[in-house]
Amino acid sequence: MSKRTIAFMLTAVLILSLAVGCGSSTTSGGDNQYISIATGGTSGTYYPLGGAIAKIFNDNVEGVTANAQSTGASVENIGLVSKGETEIAFIQSDITFYAYEGIENFADTGKVENIRGMAMLYPEVVQIVANASAGINSIEDLRGKNVAIGAPGSGTEANARQILEAHGMTYDDLGKADYLSFGEAADQLKDNHIDAAFVTAGLPTSALVEVSTSNDIVVVPMNQSKLDELSAKYPFYTGVTIPGGSYRNNDNDVLAAAVMAMLVVPEDLDEDLMYNLTKQLFEQRQVIIDTHDRGNDIKLETAIEGMPIELHPGSARYYEEAGIK
Repeated sequence: MSKRTIAFMLTAVLILSLAVGCGSSTTSGGDNQYISIATGGTSGTYYPLGGAIAKIFNDNVEGVTANAQSTGASVENIGLVSKGETEIAFIQSDITFYAYEGIENFADTGKVENIRGMAMLYPEVVQIVANASAGINSIEDLRGKNVAIGAPGSGTEANARQILEAHGMTYDDLGKADYLSFGEAADQLKDNHIDAAFVTAGLPTSALVEVSTSNDIVVVPMNQSKLDELSAKYPFYTGVTIPGGSYRNNDNDVLAAAVMAMLVVPEDLDEDLMYNLTKQLFEQRQVIIDTHDRGNDIKLETAIEGMPIELHPGSARYYEEAGIK
């Protein structure tokens, strides 16, 4: 056999092997399904949880290669899901609702209707915290006070506006509505430049723990009837208990409203694939718990509580089989 013939045969084998390799790694239509999980910043909670979920899928769902991607979080992730640029995304439930209804952040861009719910994960609590010296013990006591309501256009700002609305109030009823970011609100509370602040975050919130070490603060409770009114109008809200002892000198449990971190997927994702992904998410939950404390809040029994949009049929099938309604 001549050198020329051997070279030709080697080239043919190389081309064939490349073709086979490419065919086995396609994101659709091949043997392997690639699952991109859009999370948030690498220093936040979404990213490590996304990594744990990717590990679950890689280890337990045949033919799936999953990877967590760092993103700008909820609002950006809505765009990635709706454009088919990611298969699963972490999004706050209120942002999901706004997108689906075409309101708040999405009033100018219109409804995003090609998204479906996979699972509710853990609460991000709307905490209303006041300096004890301000004499604020109820939401109605915020009248005439200087209150941080979140950065302009933020989820926290919408939470503040909606909770005040449920109590028959607007920003005009406050002494001053300060559009402050999370960090700014904590600093202003510490320096007694504001009386109270709305802070939407996981429990306990480290910035508020820090404030409580230097200031006497009060965690302001919600009334159950007002919480029911709020969730009736805005279905993404749920009620949670802020445990006594979360902050210094606040020893009693407090009822609060919360939005949920949730997983959102494109409506056209394969039903059988979504069934398997949802099933493994909960059956292998210990992997998430071992990765981050928030994993303890991810429970099958609360997986569809407060779901603000239609469930993906594959996820819905799993929940039905598991007796979750």
